[in-house]
Amino acid sequence: MRSLRTRLLIAFALLSGVTAAAVSGASYVQARTMVLERAQDAYVELFTDKVATMAVPNPDDLSDRNTAGFILYKGQPYHNDGRSVPEIPQALRDEVKTGVVAWQRVEHNGRVGLVMGMRVSEMEFYQTRGLDAEAASINRLALIAWTIGIGSLVLSGFLAWFAANSVLRPVRELRAAAQRLGEGDLSTRVHVRGADELAGVAETFNVTAEALEKQVADARRFVADVSHELRTPLAAMTAVTDVLDEEAPHLTPDAGKAASLVSRETRNLTRLVNDLMEVSRFDSGAAALVLEEIDVAEAIRATLRARRWSEVVTDLPPLIARVDPRRLDVIVANLVGNALRHGAPPVSVMLRGGPGWLLIQVTDHGPGLDPEVLPRVFDRFYKADTARTRSAGSGLGLAIAWENARLHHGALTADNGPDGGAVFTLHLPTGGPQ
Repeated sequence: MRSLRTRLLIAFALLSGVTAAAVSGASYVQARTMVLERAQDAYVELFTDKVATMAVPNPDDLSDRNTAGFILYKGQPYHNDGRSVPEIPQALRDEVKTGVVAWQRVEHNGRVGLVMGMRVSEMEFYQTRGLDAEAASINRLALIAWTIGIGSLVLSGFLAWFAANSVLRPVRELRAAAQRLGEGDLSTRVHVRGADELAGVAETFNVTAEALEKQVADARRFVADVSHELRTPLAAMTAVTDVLDEEAPHLTPDAGKAASLVSRETRNLTRLVNDLMEVSRFDSGAAALVLEEIDVAEAIRATLRARRWSEVVTDLPPLIARVDPRRLDVIVANLVGNALRHGAPPVSVMLRGGPGWLLIQVTDHGPGLDPEVLPRVFDRFYKADTARTRSAGSGLGLAIAWENARLHHGALTADNGPDGGAVFTLHLPTGGPQ
């Protein structure tokens, strides 16, 4: 599909071409008519003056030097020197016989001429005049018209390109700003130029972006404040649930189930609050890296051991890199935990390295990710399966993993393997953020 600039250029060029052709054509036709009519009028006037000075009642009195081309007397050629009579158009002869001065343009052997005639008594006087000089002038006019037309078309094309760029520049700026806004840069604004309709659109965009930024900031502040306020009572509840866990075996079956349910939900709520606090730090720009030079393979093994994920298949050659160990642990734990919950065994973790970068790939053998899920898999609170229970996760784990990868100036991507199953790939610089 053609861009708007291309369509504008084509429209301008067509309009300019049609206008230039029409103006040049009209100018050429008018100039051609004027040249021919001026020459025709001058030649006819000379012809009539000459015939008037030489016409006498008796053709025998005409001398050869007084003839105006050739003469017909009573319809027959009359010449003193036996010259041949050129072919006279019948329509011209018929008109001359009526007693009027008549003329007609003719073409013979590629040359244009003018045949003039008039009747005096019983004699018909005719004369031919070549229009070669006038034809040359007309050809020059045609060349000038073509030159002006082509020049006008080129100039109009340049002006159309300049005008289209001038008109579309704010449109392109709006498109780029809208794209940045859609990617999450809520501080995006566009420069307002002038007071036309596009300026009004730009101003409306800025007002909308400002309102959206304020709403999102208020929502993030609210989440951060609530999460912070919940930490103290949750800390107390966690201490109580630890006691309940110890006493659960000594309680009645119903009381034991209730105690286990309270303990489990309290841990889930604590994890959710911690995730929300982590997200709020990303949003506020307070999240920072604490870089250390570590063996990445050993750090991944430690993450798996701490969560007792012994069933995970690993391919972890030694690799030294400068990363944040805590945030690497969060990324790996979220990716592997997600594969264990929603994929199918075996779940594998592979580590590879190259000049200046490392790659960690987590693969499962489940059904994989639906194509409509892939673009949103790292969105906050997004759950591909809406029927998932609350215990299946908050929908923040992959979003936090993605933010931690971005903080390292790395990238985290999701895809499906050739044999099925989801594949999450983490790329990180080995020397820390550059």
